[in-house]
Amino acid sequence: MTGSDKKPPESESGLLTKTRTRTQRPPLYKVLLLNDDYTPMEFVVHVLERFFGTNHQQAIEIMLTVHRKGLAVVGVFSFEIAETKVTQVMDYARRNQHPLQCTMEKE
Repeated sequence: MTGSDKKPPESESGLLTKTRTRTQRPPLYKVLLLNDDYTPMEFVVHVLERFFGTNHQQAIEIMLTVHRKGLAVVGVFSFEIAETKVTQVMDYARRNQHPLQCTMEKE
């Protein structure tokens, strides 16, 4: 038998089978802003608009949730995007001398 005479693989019943692979969705991560007593509310609103694309009214509502409840989820992203957003917010806050904290956790 030559290489060109090979038969396609068959199952024991003589039928060809095809396996499908499913792509799993990547795990998602929540990005959280934490309240502190020193970061101005206006700065938090600015961060939400700049890094999370919220409009001004949404940013105010999220900022007030952070202020009243101590934290708020500001978005849900894949690991890489969540990690990037946390780093961007933390770096920006430090450059502007604010102690604003931003973290992420698995959803």
